[in-house]
Amino acid sequence: MLTLAAAIIALFVAGCTRSGVCILPAGVGLEEGDVVFRCGGGFTSHAVLVGDRGGQYSHVGIVVDSCGVKMIVHAVPGEPDFEGDPDRVKMERPEAFFSTLRTDVGEVCRVSDRVIARRAARKAVEVYRRHTLFDHDYDDRDTTRMYCTEFIAYVYQQAGMPLVGRERHRVDLPTLHADVLYPSDIHKSKKLKSIIIF
Repeated sequence: MLTLAAAIIALFVAGCTRSGVCILPAGVGLEEGDVVFRCGGGFTSHAVLVGDRGGQYSHVGIVVDSCGVKMIVHAVPGEPDFEGDPDRVKMERPEAFFSTLRTDVGEVCRVSDRVIARRAARKAVEVYRRHTLFDHDYDDRDTTRMYCTEFIAYVYQQAGMPLVGRERHRVDLPTLHADVLYPSDIHKSKKLKSIIIF
């Protein structure tokens, strides 16, 4: 009987581990247009940090309102929701975005102009609804596909508040030659104010 109980407990713990735990502190009031950052311990996070010298985050998204529920929209590779799910702009709950399965640290930043913030959030939902795929070429001149920082820069530009200038960082790798925006380019924008780091 003890062995059966131990097996049930082990299965329960394994199930909890697979779903992860949300690191976003309880009680943090997310608002439409908030720009959220995260960094995990996986290969992709490390690769971004190697390129983004001095950066502390590897991924970024935006908070939107979906029928009264705060969600996060972000362009992300390698996080399918089902078998065959393409890399794309997706919408998910903050608990999933900030799950320990994907992140070790996070931050919420906010622009002071709430009208602009809501406009950017609505643009983000539009981009999500058009089923925008992830841009593996990292070409922000073409907005039919988007990568994470391109997506955030784009929705705020469209809302009337550019968060970044035209400066980009050259990446020359065997599989990628592109001029890119890094998460630190968004993070250091003077138009963003940090609300909480966790």
